[in-house]
Amino acid sequence: MSEQKLYGSSLIKAKQILDYMMTTEEAPELKEISANTGIGKPTALKLLNTMVSLGLMRKMGDEKKYYLGTDFIAYAEKASNDFNLLQYAKPALTKLRDATDETINLGVEGNNSVVLLAKMESKNRSIKLKSQVGGKMNLYSSSMGKAMLATWTSEQLQHYIHETEFRHVGPNTITSPDELLKEVDKTKKRGFSVDNEENEPEVFCLGFSLCKNGKLVGAFSITAPKYRMTEKNREKYLVLAKQTQQEIEKTL
Repeated sequence: MSEQKLYGSSLIKAKQILDYMMTTEEAPELKEISANTGIGKPTALKLLNTMVSLGLMRKMGDEKKYYLGTDFIAYAEKASNDFNLLQYAKPALTKLRDATDETINLGVEGNNSVVLLAKMESKNRSIKLKSQVGGKMNLYSSSMGKAMLATWTSEQLQHYIHETEFRHVGPNTITSPDELLKEVDKTKKRGFSVDNEENEPEVFCLGFSLCKNGKLVGAFSITAPKYRMTEKNREKYLVLAKQTQQEIEKTL
């Protein structure tokens, strides 16, 4: 198949500049933008001035450093709203539900909580849970929540801890910030999280994050009565879930 021909050389060069801006830790000057994009200074300056006029870029300070424009905040929110995680994840999660015959949950992070996006009940041995689609769960007490926390930076974790009131919601709920940080570290190292009666009595969950380009987009979990989550079943479910995680992330 022949490669699609792209039109609009100025647009393509502007995209190069925006892509470079995404990689910088500090706001660059014109000479840095030109050097790192391969676009000559006169052309880069014209493009930058146009983007400043359109609200796509900001030029600030005596050193004339460039920042992404605030218009991108609205664009990013619209793109996020249009991104339907369930659409991409449902086929693989349905297959996981059928392979494990356990309940599969899909969630996203919202205002320091897990928002339950979908629940795929086991066909033959459903489990009664207090969570409902559209409802919220704690990040610190749920497997999906801890899988999400494991993708956060230290600064994000400290801010979350400062803002959160830890309450017992299950027999084994972690209510100590230090213990939570230890559990998050374990989750990072092993690649999945565990909820052992932390969110509901007699319920055991395995949680897995879902990321796109290194950014968290959601998480899913396998949920079962504790008596069914034997060591043998856990080993089987972990293999299947990690395959599912990879399958979904490839489609995002």
